[in-house]
Amino acid sequence: MTARTASCRCGQLRATVTGEPVRVSVCHCLNCKKRSGAAFAVQARWPADQVTVEGRSSTYEMVAESGNRGIFHFCPDCGSDVYYRNEGPSVQAKLAGLVAIPLGAFDDPFAFTPAFSVWEERKHDWVEITGEVEHHH
Repeated sequence: MTARTASCRCGQLRATVTGEPVRVSVCHCLNCKKRSGAAFAVQARWPADQVTVEGRSSTYEMVAESGNRGIFHFCPDCGSDVYYRNEGPSVQAKLAGLVAIPLGAFDDPFAFTPAFSVWEERKHDWVEITGEVEHHH
């Protein structure tokens, strides 16, 4: 079974995943823009039992535009987000219990291709998401 590792910039906090992700998506919501510091964010999600975390993390919790609560785990030393979970009434059943990891945190960030683009009503006009991707407003 394939194992891949994601880590913070200093390497203190790591998440190792096994198998293929359940979902890889681009998100244009305001929270993801703030979290990533970019025009959008890309993350891959796995069932919690396929994710092993090593190292210390601090957490930040917030309620997003969707009404769901995000619980973000980041390195207390370098500040990099390494993984997060979403909980709440509007989390789709197929996404409940999944751990999301930003694509850029992986040792090989080119290993995954997004299949979904969400919150496109917040997408910048100059951004174009191409390929075989489902688009959701």
